[in-house]
This record gives sequence, C-alpha cells and structure tokens, in this order.
Amino acid sequence: MDFDRLVTVMRRLALEAGAKIMEIYEADDFEVKAKSDESPVTEADEAADALIGAGLREAFPGVLVVTEEQAGTHSESADAFLIVDPLDGTKEFINRRGDFTVNIAYVENGVPLRGVVYAPAKQRLFYTLASGQSVEETGTHAPGEPGEQLPMHVSEPDNAALLVVASKSHRDQATDDYINLYQVADMKSAGSSLKFCLVATGEADLYPRLGRTMEWDTAAGDAVLRGAGGKMVRFDDHTPFTYGKPGYENPFFIAYSPDVALKQG
Repeated sequence: MDFDRLVTVMRRLALEAGAKIMEIYEADDFEVKAKSDESPVTEADEAADALIGAGLREAFPGVLVVTEEQAGTHSESADAFLIVDPLDGTKEFINRRGDFTVNIAYVENGVPLRGVVYAPAKQRLFYTLASGQSVEETGTHAPGEPGEQLPMHVSEPDNAALLVVASKSHRDQATDDYINLYQVADMKSAGSSLKFCLVATGEADLYPRLGRTMEWDTAAGDAVLRGAGGKMVRFDDHTPFTYGKPGYENPFFIAYSPDVALKQG
C-alpha cells in the first residue's frame, strides 16, 4: 500500500463526507429510518457512505472496502482491507449534539495501520501520517490543502489521579463499576470515536468500553491512538486487539495510555 496516497485520499474523502453531513445536519429537518437491528440511520449516513465508498473503490480498486451501511460487505474478508463508518454517533447527530465523526481506516494482518477521524461539527481532524505518526490538523480543513499538523502523543498519566472518558450514549453500571476500580480525578463523557482521539491527544488517560461495537466503530480511532503511542486491548484478558474478525464484531476493550496501571475487570 502507498501510504502517502492512502492518507491523502482518506483525508480528502473524510472532509468531503463531513461537508455533506453538515449540509444535512444544518437543514431544518432530515429523515431518520430504523435498520434491521433497530439502530437509527439518516440520509447523512447514506450520503457520506456513498461518497466515501465510491472514492475508495476508485482510488484502490483491488482493496476490499467494508462499510457499516453496506451489509453485503460484512460477509467478505481479506488480509488487507479498508473499513468505514461514514457517520459514527448517529444518535449524537439526530440529537444535534455534535459528537459525531467520519471514520476511515486501513487494516493489514489484523492491525489498523492508518486512519482518519473527522468531527465536522467540532472542526477537529485527526489522522495518521504516511510515517504512522498521528497528528491533529488545525486551520480551515480544505480538502486539497492540509493545514498545520500538530503531532499527537498520549499522556504520562498519574495513576493516583486518572482522566477517564466513557461513552455518552452507552454508559451502564458495569462500565461505572470498572471505572471505580481506579483513582479518578476527572470523568468525561463523549460520543463516537472521539473518545479514542481524546486519549491520543492526552486529554484522557483511559477509555474502557463494556458494550457491543463493530470494527468500523473502532478501527480509525484505534489507528490514531496507536500512532500517538497508545494501546488498545481486549477487556477480558488484556491481549492485543485485532481486526478482520468474523462478522467484524468486537469484544469489550480498553483504550489507554501505556503508563496506566490496568485493572482486571
């Protein structure tokens, strides 16, 4: 894979999809439908998915593209693939809370090597460079003209005063019980894959998720986290988190700065 080209294409498609999402977000009304699993989907999910899917297939015709909104791709597999969640945080979008993201990642041999996470309503753009280093880009986020790229690195946490981030829409007692095993100085709630990015920038030290997710929910944020020196492990046994699993379903997980002294749940 040509990582320079990959990063350029992923960045551009994420920004173009974000612009399309914001057009719909800022309209007076938009259509919300229910998928077969009763989860919501909007015209913004579908428009962003069509744009990103077409762009990736044109740029990388030999590479499998798996996307949340195209169920037919969920039974396909390959050692190397692109994986997309065109609008992560649909509930945040519907409730006009702004914590939604565009996510595109490239996975090879189970590892998310490169990724982009764009939060268009918050104007925050995170991605891995061709080198693998993660950056947050500032400026106007023009599709053809990258702004200043600020290198990201995870925190050096104080285990006696941890900064924890957890889901805004999916918090439960099991998650709270696990968080309570730590000495916590501050607790944030955030939607979508932004939680990975908050750990990657050092704004949080620890993000546990004890709930159902799919690989398209996590791959881009995980790539950004890893490129900032962070780690992602399974919740049950703290072994490395991998991708390309059957049906692209995830186990529970913990995303964290490596200096956090992990507790067994």
